[in-house]
Amino acid sequence: MVLEIRLANCPSARKRARQAEKHRASNVSRRSLLRSMIKKVVRAIRQNDKDGATASYKAAVPIIDRMATKRIIHKNKAARHKTRLHLAIRALG
Repeated sequence: MVLEIRLANCPSARKRARQAEKHRASNVSRRSLLRSMIKKVVRAIRQNDKDGATASYKAAVPIIDRMATKRIIHKNKAARHKTRLHLAIRALG
C-alpha cells in the first residue's frame, strides 16, 4: 500500500508537485546512467586495459557533458570527472 501525502492545496501547487516527481524520477535515471558510464571506465583502468578504457572514456564523455548541460551535475564536477579519468588512462602507458 502506497501512502500518498500531498501538502499542496491549490491546483497549481498540485501540478508542480506532480511535475517535480516526474523530474525527480528522470533525474534519478540519468544520474544512474552517468555513474554506470564512469564505472565502466574505472573498471577498465583497474584491469590495465588501455584500449577498453579509451573506448569507454570516449563513450562516457558525451554523457558526462550532457548531464552537466541538463544540470544533473555541476559543470565543474563534469570537468573534474573527465580530467581524472583522462589522466588515469594516460598513466596506463
